[in-house]
Amino acid sequence: MTAGVLPFQAIEKMIAEGEISATSPIPEAQIQPASLDLRLGNKAWRVRASFLPSRAGIAARIKDFSTHEIDLRGGAVLEKGCVYLVPLMESLALPAHINAVANAKSSTGRLDLFTRLITENATEFDRIEAGYHGQLYAEISPRSFSVLARPGMRLNQIRFRNGQVVLSDDELRSLDASQGLVDQDAHISDGLGFSVDLTPRENGIVGYRAKPHTGLIDLDKLAHYPVEEFWEPVTAPNGRIILDPGAFYILVSNEAVHIPPDCAAEMAPYLAMVGEFRVHYAGFFDPGFGNENAGGKGSRGVLEVRCHEAPFVLEHGQIVGRLVYERMQAVPRVLYGADLGSNYQGQGLKLSKHFKV
Repeated sequence: MTAGVLPFQAIEKMIAEGEISATSPIPEAQIQPASLDLRLGNKAWRVRASFLPSRAGIAARIKDFSTHEIDLRGGAVLEKGCVYLVPLMESLALPAHINAVANAKSSTGRLDLFTRLITENATEFDRIEAGYHGQLYAEISPRSFSVLARPGMRLNQIRFRNGQVVLSDDELRSLDASQGLVDQDAHISDGLGFSVDLTPRENGIVGYRAKPHTGLIDLDKLAHYPVEEFWEPVTAPNGRIILDPGAFYILVSNEAVHIPPDCAAEMAPYLAMVGEFRVHYAGFFDPGFGNENAGGKGSRGVLEVRCHEAPFVLEHGQIVGRLVYERMQAVPRVLYGADLGSNYQGQGLKLSKHFKV
């Protein structure tokens, strides 16, 4: 079998053959070009702390750390600053040669809704060993806003791989020369570097900062909430901003990114030596991102930024992260963009789909 990230049609086959199963039928809309959306189950546990099950297993950890069980079927509030464990509808029976990696979906990351995948006996988050058989769980920790959650909501996604075929820097340079990975000179070093855009828009805004005290967000309500009730505008009159420790920002990349149909990419944090801040929570870029609805010129990457220990100065054009490109096993039958009615194709500075434009 060819190595690489499994495409749409291979995920369909895994479902048909029972390698991916669920407590409720999996609709085609749940399958993305290079990943599968995962759905919340009917219940959750509030837990005292984040954990990894390791050898103890999930049931033992729930017994040790849960405070109470929550029924999600009528809708339940996941409170800001708390940690929850939710069994997902999907389970896996992976072949011995297939491994997987998970990540939060774009809208999840833009809400600062910290979501990670856990498996039985896992020793790290969001990584599933080849041949894994068992239930999937989501750890959910709302950081900026309390949210109303229900069964079937899709907060994270999983990508399947036969081995791993990461493109080398030389391969990225060749791909950039032939197809143009960004709309300007590419900075390639252990992946494709990207920088922050602090150029003011017409209204002078360069980004948004989450307000500390807000109302509840119902995750089913789209284009519903007024921006000003949850976000304050960020300006950069001198081409720089100072990040406050603990604050959450939505910014945008200076580069417009292009993901060729035979590749997938994942946003990875930049080296810690450039500053003590985290640049992303949702990091999958599907094949076809930036190809359509943008004149073939790429789409900006939205940056979800949280500063850590000390205030940090961020300047226009500063490199803050990198994209790691992987080869697809085959070109997906469905690409990101018009084929899927994707929310963030051709995007610029954009909040999650829950807010009014």
